[in-house]
Amino acid sequence: MDFGLDEEQEMIVSTVRSFVENEIYPHEAEIERTGHVPRELGDEIKNKVIDLGFYACNFPEEVGGAGLSHVDFTLVERELGRGSMALTHFFGRPQKILMACKGDQRERYLLPAVRGERMDALAMTEPDAGSDIRSMKCSAVRDGSDWVVNGSKHFISGAEHADFFIVFVATGVDETPKGAKKRITGLLVDRGHPGFEVRDGYNSVSHRGYKNCILTFEDCRLPESQVLGEVDNGFAVMNEWLYATRLTVAASSVGRARRCLDYAVNYAAERRQFGQQIAKFQGVSFQIADMITEIDAADWLTLAGAWRLDRGLPANREIASAKLYASEMLARVTDTTLQVFGGMGLMDDLPIERFWRDARVERIWDGTSEIQRHIISRELFRPLGA
Repeated sequence: MDFGLDEEQEMIVSTVRSFVENEIYPHEAEIERTGHVPRELGDEIKNKVIDLGFYACNFPEEVGGAGLSHVDFTLVERELGRGSMALTHFFGRPQKILMACKGDQRERYLLPAVRGERMDALAMTEPDAGSDIRSMKCSAVRDGSDWVVNGSKHFISGAEHADFFIVFVATGVDETPKGAKKRITGLLVDRGHPGFEVRDGYNSVSHRGYKNCILTFEDCRLPESQVLGEVDNGFAVMNEWLYATRLTVAASSVGRARRCLDYAVNYAAERRQFGQQIAKFQGVSFQIADMITEIDAADWLTLAGAWRLDRGLPANREIASAKLYASEMLARVTDTTLQVFGGMGLMDDLPIERFWRDARVERIWDGTSEIQRHIISRELFRPLGA
């Protein structure tokens, strides 16, 4: 593995970081205050990204994307992690699972999403089905050539701006030696479809403005043409296209941690107590030394996972390790940064308390820390039959 970035990768990092600093940072305080991103602002960001040539950069060139490698895309996500998620959402990274579209689904969903004409949202989580996907109650049953969907989803990010939704539902049950096992199917559902409603979700202390929504289905009738992939084969579609999303959480955690580090280092070099800069006190400087060490470690774990994906190597454990370590590292770094700033760190005059709050959710979504530890330990013990 080459630990250095080539010229093109340096350009990616420089371009995205500059975009975040110039187009995202100036709006962050207002979005934090209002908890809302005006659609015109979102469209403005999106159009600038399209002009920049980075929209849907996670998609292959054959469908109009930039065709970035996993390592290159991880660098993009790392730099985007420095900015407000409510705003960087419009940088435009449609769900890669849309590559499973077939036939006219490509013209109706995949290609418009890549061009930035339609925005998508992914819906799996339910009140009683978070990490345990197979316990979902939202279901679809056949009625002639249609599917009739009933149930609800919650914690659906980006739903308020989505034009269509990738929804996973239960479509049957298999009896296994370990008990009932639900079959899962993916469906494409357009906003405004009869029997389908998008409602406001909960108020979260993390990532204000990046709202979560509740989706409800009441006898929502969908034709067979809305099935994404194969009926009852939703897990295979998820495993092929979604498991690498944990790298996104890891990468954005690294980016946000580096922004915190910048604040901590600059403040420690300027703030004076007892006649000298607080950076001269080991109680402060040693904490910052630990911060950069942990950030670098998380960065390389994340890039190593992406590197394995680019080479077609197994990466499930490595990705889980990156997500686990980077998200927990971010919690420590944001807390330490706040400690360096003292009482001012808790005031909303500075973004430190926001970084601290935003960090908390990273250990929960896209698989909790406990789920990542389960994945890691299972990968180690399974070959031994334990």
